[in-house]
Amino acid sequence: MDTSQSTPAPRTRIVYIEDEPFFGGTMSRLLSEAGYTTTVAADGEEGLAMVAKEKPDLVLLDLVLPKVDGKEVLKRIKSDPATKNIPVFVLSNLSADADQRETVALGAAGFFVKAMTLPSAIVEAIKRELG
Repeated sequence: MDTSQSTPAPRTRIVYIEDEPFFGGTMSRLLSEAGYTTTVAADGEEGLAMVAKEKPDLVLLDLVLPKVDGKEVLKRIKSDPATKNIPVFVLSNLSADADQRETVALGAAGFFVKAMTLPSAIVEAIKRELG
């Protein structure tokens, strides 16, 4: 008997650090439909704790967050040897080129302006990133 299919493949885990419940819920639902397990953190401090604990396959990160802002969260993720290789996609309504350049320089794998990007396009970018 072939038992290779008796154990389901582990789902890809994503932590989304987002303080706006609408965005967190919408992306979480879309990612779940695409086969990903998503945990949403409501502030930067909670997000950092989740990333450290869960070691997700990818992080989605808002920049304007309570407690610890997104740029600082990104700096800490990328400076920690245990999490530095986790790809981070920034999802923000900050659309200035300087913000985009700074987050990429800090190690972000991508930058999406929420108001200008369809959630489905973000899911497709995640699929490409994670293979």
